[in-house]
Amino acid sequence: MKWRRLGRIFDPESLPLIEGQCGYAQSPQALVCDGFVRIYFSTRVRDHHGMFVSHVAYVDFDPGLSRVVDHSRGPVIRLGPLGSFDEHGIFPMNVLRVGDEIHAFTTGWSRRRSVAVDAAIGWARSHDGGRSFEKFGAGPILAASLEQPFLVGDAFVAHFDDRFHMWYIHGTKWIQASPGDQPERVYKIAHASSVDCIDWTRSGQALVTDRLGPDECQALPTVVRLGDRYHMWFCYRHATDFRNNPARGYRIGHASSADMVSWRRDDDEGGLAASPDGWDSEMLCYPHVFHHAGRLYMLYNGNEFGRCGFGLAVLEGEA
Repeated sequence: MKWRRLGRIFDPESLPLIEGQCGYAQSPQALVCDGFVRIYFSTRVRDHHGMFVSHVAYVDFDPGLSRVVDHSRGPVIRLGPLGSFDEHGIFPMNVLRVGDEIHAFTTGWSRRRSVAVDAAIGWARSHDGGRSFEKFGAGPILAASLEQPFLVGDAFVAHFDDRFHMWYIHGTKWIQASPGDQPERVYKIAHASSVDCIDWTRSGQALVTDRLGPDECQALPTVVRLGDRYHMWFCYRHATDFRNNPARGYRIGHASSADMVSWRRDDDEGGLAASPDGWDSEMLCYPHVFHHAGRLYMLYNGNEFGRCGFGLAVLEGEA
């Protein structure tokens, strides 16, 4: 597999969509519509304490994915109230057509005291063609469990063989590089399935082998079926010293499977390498792969976790 870069297609500094926006267009997720492609993403504002809060916005692109033709006016989904699982942000939000409706699977996060954050997965639905979303309820549909005790998030949902399949991440532990350092999280990719999007059965097994050792962090899985195999793209990094050290920051990985159970990892075959310079030279993260107009595209973020926007690549050959 060979990806051809089409460049950065959106810079949040060029089009502030939410009052007080502080850059960032993280985890772009596509919804192909009639005559345009809507791309949802999470951006940031600062609250009254000066701390970041994540809100979801969107931009609409022309069918050629070269020009913004419309955009959201303010957040497309509200955050939760005091004490809720999504009080401090929604990042990311994955969208899926379910019959005539558009559903969203959100990762809501809230701050903690001993560690930075916890997360769970929520569910929402749009009544206006994807311009805004209303939650089904105040709580999550997938959260901490006996075997997955914290940081459940990054849901990607697809419908294969009469079932909904969700790939997501869950935390396994918190670590400190040295005593007194900020605790850092380790998380892995997992799978669950459902017939109704309410009751989910978790597979309970590790899906993707580690390339960087047991403390490798894996995030944002995205899955498509090509021929008789399923292909997953995701991002991965070291657990510590990753924010300002490009050698330990996020890169894009790849795995494939014939049955969605056993996955063979091969980052070199299906991944996308960092550019020699520019906005995506130090980090590649938060991929989202989708079909459009007979081609397979990948949206992704670059340096600083998407602070400078998102780019686009197209798979060479047939998809």
